[in-house]
Amino acid sequence: MQESSKDEVYLRHAIALAKKGVQNKDGGPFGAVIVRHGDVIAEGNNMVTSTNDPTAHAEIVAIRRACETLLSFQLTDCVLYSSCEPCPMCLGAIYWSRLSRLVFACTREDAADIDFDDAFLYKEIVQPVNLRAIQTEQMLREEGLEAFRMWENFADKIAY
Repeated sequence: MQESSKDEVYLRHAIALAKKGVQNKDGGPFGAVIVRHGDVIAEGNNMVTSTNDPTAHAEIVAIRRACETLLSFQLTDCVLYSSCEPCPMCLGAIYWSRLSRLVFACTREDAADIDFDDAFLYKEIVQPVNLRAIQTEQMLREEGLEAFRMWENFADKIAY
């Protein structure tokens, strides 16, 4: 099977998970599948409202499950298929987990059309901390740097 047709199969699976999540009243209409060497190793759908966890987006749920399955915090040889373009939080998790590829169906504009608008977050990220919508303050930097120095000199650290 050609890669593009495999992509369609996995992406349709992610879309089916999004629909199932809506039917089950788990959360928003989002689904994600993680594939490694042609095998589905994890999947997830949005579970924000059913778990009262604002981070339980489909991609995050799938990434957590994939890491648990592989006993690794890096998914370097895996592909994530998502029913929608990931939000900033999920995109960050995708980069942190070192996924090799991302394939998605709906765009962030499509999500905004049904009141899932992440444009505000994209704007906030680039704002100076003193201009963000959530009051943000920095304190005790020197004390905080002590932990960084410990990490920098820690012989048994596992880099990530």
